[in-house]
Amino acid sequence: MEHLKGADQELELDSKSKAIIEALQQDGRRSYAEIGREVGLSEAAVRQRAAKLTAAGVMQIVAVTSPMQLGFKRQAMIGVRVHGDITETAEALSRLPQVDYTVVTAGTYDILIEVVCADDDELLETLQQLRAFESIQSTETMMYLKLWDQKYNWGTR
Repeated sequence: MEHLKGADQELELDSKSKAIIEALQQDGRRSYAEIGREVGLSEAAVRQRAAKLTAAGVMQIVAVTSPMQLGFKRQAMIGVRVHGDITETAEALSRLPQVDYTVVTAGTYDILIEVVCADDDELLETLQQLRAFESIQSTETMMYLKLWDQKYNWGTR
């Protein structure tokens, strides 16, 4: 059994909770009754565990969209080099509406952010916002030409 410290509490992640997570990763719309039959729990028990996993920040149940089909024509990964406090900068960057992914890294960049923009003009505006941060030393923008594959089913190993 794994112990995970979530947003609000410490949570034990046993094989049944892992199986619930994996079932929801395959299809977040599956009924709790169906998942319960699969993992050997009642519908109420699955509902309760899913609620605890969500409240603890272990998982989220969300609709994954295609930005291109929603009118967002430009996506990019931006490598950011920081001088000063990396965590403060990462927190500030994650609040920008165009940023949907923020990671503090080791290596060439201190932070990687993924941005989703309506067009090149919005991407340029976003880059100008980044360059206005005093703590940002430099950025490198890698524009997406085609999103080849995206998976959310890595399981719970």
